[in-house]
Parts: sequence; C-alpha cells; structure tokens
Amino acid sequence: MKKALITGVTGQDGSYLSEFLIKKGYDVHGIIRRSSVDFRDRIAHLEDHLQFHLHYGDLADSMSLVKVIAAVRPDEIYNLAAQSHVQVSFDVPELTADVDATGVLRVLEAVRVCGLSETCRIYQASTSELFGKVEEVPQNESTPFHPFSPYAVAKQYGFWIVKEYREAYNMFCCSGILFNHESERRGETFVTRKITLAAARIAQGKQDKLMLGNLSALRDWGYAKDYVECMWLMLQQEKPDDFVVATGEQHSVREFCTLAFQYVGINLEFKGEGEDEKAYDKKNGKLIIEVSPLFYRPTDVVNLWGDPSKAKKVLGWNPTKTTFEELVRIMVESDMNKVAKECKEENVNQYKLKGLEKGAIK
Repeated sequence: MKKALITGVTGQDGSYLSEFLIKKGYDVHGIIRRSSVDFRDRIAHLEDHLQFHLHYGDLADSMSLVKVIAAVRPDEIYNLAAQSHVQVSFDVPELTADVDATGVLRVLEAVRVCGLSETCRIYQASTSELFGKVEEVPQNESTPFHPFSPYAVAKQYGFWIVKEYREAYNMFCCSGILFNHESERRGETFVTRKITLAAARIAQGKQDKLMLGNLSALRDWGYAKDYVECMWLMLQQEKPDDFVVATGEQHSVREFCTLAFQYVGINLEFKGEGEDEKAYDKKNGKLIIEVSPLFYRPTDVVNLWGDPSKAKKVLGWNPTKTTFEELVRIMVESDMNKVAKECKEENVNQYKLKGLEKGAIK
C-alpha cells in the first residue's frame, strides 16, 4: 500500500485530496498544527478511517517535519500548507515568508535528511499569483513571473527551490501552478465563499448587504475537487515537471456575484463605476452589493487566466469537468443549506430560552 503525507490536510484541498487518495487505496497521513481551537471540520468524517492518520507538526518547525517524515517514510508528499490569503500577506509578510517560502525548503531538506531523496515524490502547491502583474494572457508554463504581493513573492521562492532541488539532487519534485480553485469547503474569508454565503444569508433575511472590493477583477475559477486529481497525476509521471492547472476560462467578480444571487432568486442590476459601483435587486431596488476601498489591496492582480493545454495533453486531465456555472451552484446550494440549518438552530435556542424564562423547561 502506497503512503502519502499531506501538509495542510485540514484545508479545502487537503480534505479533498485525502478522500481522493483513500479511494485510490493509499494510506494517508496528514500533518496538523497544535491548536486550542478545533479546525478539523473538513476532515472530521475521515478521522475514524483505517487508512487515515494525523501527526502534529508545522512547516515553521523543521525538527517536527523530520520526525514525521522519518516515522511515516512516505512514497508521496503533497505540500499544500500555506498562509494562503493574499490580503492577509500584506498584514503578516514575515509569517507568510516563513511558511510559504522557507517552509518548502524545510520539507525538501527533511526528505533528504531522512534518506528518501530517491524514493519519495513531492508535489508543491504553487499559485497563479506568481504571474501577478501579468505580462501575457492567458498564462502558461513559459509566462514570466511578476509577483505582486508578499504571498506571491514567498510562493515564487517555493517554486524555484523545488526546481533547484530537482536539478541539483535529482529529486522527483514538481510544482502545480494552480489558478483559483473554489468549493463549498472554501474558507469564508475568501471572496467566492464570501459571495455565496452572503447570497444565502440575504435571501434568508440574515444579512442586509455585501461589501466587496474590485468587482472588475478577472479570475480563472475551477472546482477544487477536480484539481486534486491533477496534483496526483503529476506525481504518477515518469519524469517530474511543472504544470499550470486552470480551466482556461475567465470570469469577473461581478459575474460571480450575478450568478450566485440568481441561484437564490435575486437578479442584480449594477450601477456606477469603480468605488462608486453598487448592485441593486431589480425586483425591489434594494441595495445588495456595495464597493468598499477597505477591500482593495496595496497592489492588486486584476487579470488571471490560465492555459491548461500542457496538463490536458501530458496528464490527460479534464479542466472543465465541473463548469463555472456548476461550481457556483454547488457553493450556493451548500451555503443555503448551511444558513437554513443555522436559522433552525437559532429558532430552537430561542424557543428553549423562552421556555426557561417561563419556567416550562427545567
């Protein structure tokens, strides 16, 4: 039985990859950070599985990585852990560099220290943010990098150190340059999930309006559940190589909003431009979306669009297995159910509180 080690196992990609590898017959090991707050919701359903194991460790702690890798002796490592929020990287640039840049080096060195250079294959989660202030559209494996945030700069180091270890030590390590990939498991602070959750809450009377940044920003959005297959395919090849992982389609934040709100029965009408742009409910004229300069980044990437031709040809991967429209629908339906459940629980709690006040419940 093959053994896989996943950093960032509690995240969106880590949880989907764990499920995927277990179905493939792998013995899956995940690294989690010690925390007083439980952040394992996405993998809770896997914790009793015989093929799923968790270990404490941290990309900022090289000794913990050496210990886990020495104990597990994995055939494949998927380094998905990162401080992955672009906006947050401006607030915590040093932490971002330590985890997203030096953390990659620590994984590579741990594999070498444990004597697994010739047997362990390593996947590094890279990012389309490397292209930053884009120099050509669409972007492929030959497009020059122009990182435009502390996050992107840190990730660029990660990309190049993987390439260096591949060439210097003949290690099987490669980077997947992943464009935006979303799902119902996406963190609630990321713009796509922020939109679908707000649509669900506004539709059910739990939120008044949504505040966003640049509505004209263009992104290549795919479904995370489809993208983890591409990660796995990259490690099954004869030779290591880097791949752009994208859908090849581009949409604006405005389009995402329009579609998400349509799925909850609200048709939007946009008025104004730039920071003065607003979106209203066509039916009753209610203000639904407002632009706030607080959500603009010091340097913002506005035009990301990937060319997945190489991944399609070499790996045989289908980048549009889940369409953009299906992705948005999946996310909205999940959040509609989430909000409905929260409303139900809130009503039950209010009922119990009233019962206690009247002395009806003891």
